[in-house]
Amino acid sequence: MYVLPLILLLLGLSVLWIEARHRLRPSSPLTLRQMDWSVSKASGNLELSGWLEIANPHQRMEIFVPELEVKPVLIGNDDLSDIVISTRVTPHHPDEESRPDGYWPAYIVKGHKRTSVQVNVSLSCRDGGDVSSRVDTVWMDVHWMNYGPFGRLSRREGAVVPLRRPAALHQENATFRSGDGCSVLPLKTHLLGPLDNTIDVLRHYAGELVQSGDILTIGETPVAVIQGRYTHPCMVHPSWIARLLCRVFHPTSSLATACGLQTLIDQVGPTRVILAWSIGLALKLIGLKGWFYRLAGDQARLIDDITGTTPPYDQTIVLGPQAPKQLCDEAAASLGVSVAIVDVNDLGRVKVLASSAGCDEELLDRALRPNPAGNANERTPLVLVRPA
Repeated sequence: MYVLPLILLLLGLSVLWIEARHRLRPSSPLTLRQMDWSVSKASGNLELSGWLEIANPHQRMEIFVPELEVKPVLIGNDDLSDIVISTRVTPHHPDEESRPDGYWPAYIVKGHKRTSVQVNVSLSCRDGGDVSSRVDTVWMDVHWMNYGPFGRLSRREGAVVPLRRPAALHQENATFRSGDGCSVLPLKTHLLGPLDNTIDVLRHYAGELVQSGDILTIGETPVAVIQGRYTHPCMVHPSWIARLLCRVFHPTSSLATACGLQTLIDQVGPTRVILAWSIGLALKLIGLKGWFYRLAGDQARLIDDITGTTPPYDQTIVLGPQAPKQLCDEAAASLGVSVAIVDVNDLGRVKVLASSAGCDEELLDRALRPNPAGNANERTPLVLVRPA
């Protein structure tokens, strides 16, 4: 008669132990944000200048930053091996003088304090050619160390700096494609990232085109990267739970790797993932599929593991967007047409993640089923749908 209560007690203690281990994992409160990048051209060379802001939101904990390095990665449609990259990192700490020699001195970011770092990058061709015609984006990859009560953590965070932006279309040069009871127009943009604002992007590339009755869509992954909801796998530290449970998922699933599943655990907690996994597996054995994703929450379906999106984000794990419904409503109010955040693939699957009030989601399903935006490197995250 005491066996069942004992089993329940042991299970409860196990869950508490797992949750405690999860919450006590080594982590740093420091945040890094790239901002204010500018690009100038001189004699065919490019000069990029921007700032990094490092903030410590913790009240008491003091965190060391013993190392910081910026490694620019060039992206274009040509052989870029002859382009010379020169990078200079200059700390501008509020309580220390800047060093002119480029050396990074170990620095302590105290509780509720922040510091800033200036980054200058020069791009030039060995043969004196024009760099700006060959490079369209630079991925600013920041490698830095955090040192404190949690130990020594290696962190890596990047952001794209666009060098060229496609011209926004106007009504007279927009060529719509015929669809099922509608017309669709994929819209090319620059490579989007945290330096952008979603509503500003929609307004810039579609503001001159939209008219009453239109629906403007944007992919869920571009919204997520604009919100900075991506991370390099080196910053994910898989637990034994993630290493064990990931083996059950289909090999093509973004949760079939330890880092992919750990990313979900970091979002919703280990208890929810274990319960969803256990119940989902039991129901799958009797022919009921998909219950893990229903129980684990929306992020379980939205996480994209590496290779899941366009370069350079193919090297990162991308989460689903935050507050998508609110964003759609705000964008619709700004543009005067319906706005939707969608997830579409080449297999004809259309998922409307969120839409503004009054949006015709049946029309969206018909319009987007052929996947007019594409799943390769088209850089057409926006699609304008116009009813016939």
